[in-house]
Amino acid sequence: MRLFKRFTSVCALLLVASLLAGSVESLANSSDRKTFTYTYDCWDYDRESPDAYSVTRTITGANYPCGNFKEPQGIYVEGTETYVVDTGNNRIVHFTYKNDTFTYVEQITEYIDLQGKVQKLKGPQDCYVKPDGEMYIADTGNNAIVHLDKNRKALVVITKPEDETYEEKSFLPQNLVVDGANRIFAQVQNVNKGFMEFDSEGTFTGYVGASEVSYDFFTYLWKMVATKEQRAQMEMFVPTEYSNLCLDSEDFIYATISKIDSNVETAEPIRKLNAKGTDILVRNGYNDPYGDLRYTEEGEMDGPSEFVDICCLDNDVYYALDTNKGRIFAYDFQGNMLYAFGGHGYKSGYFMQPIAIEDLGDSLLVVDQKLGSITQFTLTEYGTLINQGLAHYKKGEYDESADTWRKVLKMNGNYDQAYIGIGRALLRKEHYKEAMEYFELKLDSTNYSKAYKLYRKEWFENNIGVILAVLALLILLAYGVGFVKKVRREVEKE
Repeated sequence: MRLFKRFTSVCALLLVASLLAGSVESLANSSDRKTFTYTYDCWDYDRESPDAYSVTRTITGANYPCGNFKEPQGIYVEGTETYVVDTGNNRIVHFTYKNDTFTYVEQITEYIDLQGKVQKLKGPQDCYVKPDGEMYIADTGNNAIVHLDKNRKALVVITKPEDETYEEKSFLPQNLVVDGANRIFAQVQNVNKGFMEFDSEGTFTGYVGASEVSYDFFTYLWKMVATKEQRAQMEMFVPTEYSNLCLDSEDFIYATISKIDSNVETAEPIRKLNAKGTDILVRNGYNDPYGDLRYTEEGEMDGPSEFVDICCLDNDVYYALDTNKGRIFAYDFQGNMLYAFGGHGYKSGYFMQPIAIEDLGDSLLVVDQKLGSITQFTLTEYGTLINQGLAHYKKGEYDESADTWRKVLKMNGNYDQAYIGIGRALLRKEHYKEAMEYFELKLDSTNYSKAYKLYRKEWFENNIGVILAVLALLILLAYGVGFVKKVRREVEKE
């Protein structure tokens, strides 16, 4: 008996040791990962997932004739041409990307102004380049936006608008985009009335997308009863400033707000603006697109996500860059969070102060202002399948979309958006009952309600003949019962 007890004790110790070894091996494997990718499920729990992007390389100017970058602020990609806005060095560095290789082309440090004089760039923060080589630069240090031809000669120079609505003493453009009609939309420092719009000739035409005023309710009540001197000392209620913008394939403006004064769940830090400046971003996900769902009030990375840049793919997937957490958040056209990755640190795939993001084919380029580097992320098979599933759905290829989402599920069985993607494809194919099962599985009440209404309508139309026949039979049966009772009463009277 004693020998048996010793034997069982030894077996138990061996079992525990094997489990611990497995845990250590698992931790070792997780620590080897270059990035940590996660998403949120229908219960708002964060779930680790396969990496949608992997690190291809980290680029520094030291690898090229231009030398090190110094506090770069922006990046722009036009086709295979990449332009790094190297703010601290007062230049824009031009690279070309072919055969998975970045090749240095030139650095732009000056241009010929309208008077024919050489003008040096001073602290540029952003640029926009058209396919024909014309360039728009937010030349912040010179208080100007300059439009240059491909030979770097100025076509238009925009300075401080002589307009009564512009109340700032200086003109500090920070970010800009140019639409198909050559209208310039600029995010200007300290301007809280929206993006400033200029026509192709550089004339100021107004503001676009003014953010709603946010304020504390109790402070507002206090202002109503406070003296004039007390009100003067209190912070004014002003709209929130935008932090960046980009254009999608249809010239809609995607905009971000970094500083949130009110409740993060109602602040709408990501917006999609139409020509009238109205926010038309679709928010049909479990939660609105505002980054991490939970955060602390203290610590190094306290507070909600702070978005400083955004970029958009042709399939309407958009990526928001969070400088507070050092992460990239991906959302689809319905506002569903696809995944998030990155973080603060010196590891490959992490950042110290991410400031700008751009897409380059199947890659993402992220600028780290503090490290003076650019990290290139490339889609993995998992990320490619997710994008393909969304692209098939947008094109109306619902069978292909469902098949692609099933492949995603084989790689990540906990991925809610794959179930919802299959459900949406089935819904479009009019397989309402099957779609309801997928939506119910992931608590997608909105799509479930749509599928249920259509299924109920379809069932009623398919069974209308049976329903009418049953009703007619019930009516005849009721009439027959009444007739029999009437005959029986007549017979009993006789």
